Amino acid sequence: MGEIQNKSMFKLSYGLFVLAAKTDGKDNACIVNTVQQIANDPLKIAVAVNKVNYTHDMIKETGVFNVSVLDEGVSFDLFERFGFQSGRSVDKFDGFSMTERSENGLLYLTQNCNAVISGKVTETVDCGSHSLFVAEVTSAKVLSDEPSVTYQYYFDHIKPKPEKKKTGYVCKICGYVYEGEILPDDFVCPLCKHGAADFEKI
Repeated sequence: MGEIQNKSMFKLSYGLFVLAAKTDGKDNACIVNTVQQIANDPLKIAVAVNKVNYTHDMIKETGVFNVSVLDEGVSFDLFERFGFQSGRSVDKFDGFSMTERSENGLLYLTQNCNAVISGKVTETVDCGSHSLFVAEVTSAKVLSDEPSVTYQYYFDHIKPKPEKKKTGYVCKICGYVYEGEILPDDFVCPLCKHGAADFEKI
């Protein structure tokens, strides 16, 4: 068992997490949004993982996992890498250098996270589409004082905003776009000089 810094448990109050596991020499990870402390003595946490997720299968087989608590400095690239689903044939750590291994031999993130917690599963609860893994904490340490990223922060500051679709009218002759809710009846295309009758709404 490694060192346990209780302060790291406060990082679990809310947030998004990278959940890592390993089987047969292969590492994998996915992003989850449910990790909670559920007991003090012994210190236990619970994590809910979708059953279609390969990381779920790894944890079920080996009974150990790491949780990296993401902080507000994380970029969208990391979410694209680890995603909220975990592919079976993809090594998501391939070429990714911002990791170390904890006492249990599993990877954790060394950047853009404020704590890492290792768990040994003591109970698995079937919750339909998910399994709830209850685990005794085997090590826990604080990596930084940066605030944990919340779902709201992720949507407001990290996830790219969808591009607003243009509204208006397009000239069927030359492709000129008139941006506006209403095309005047006497409008003339500045490029091909055709009138409003040759425009269609987009």
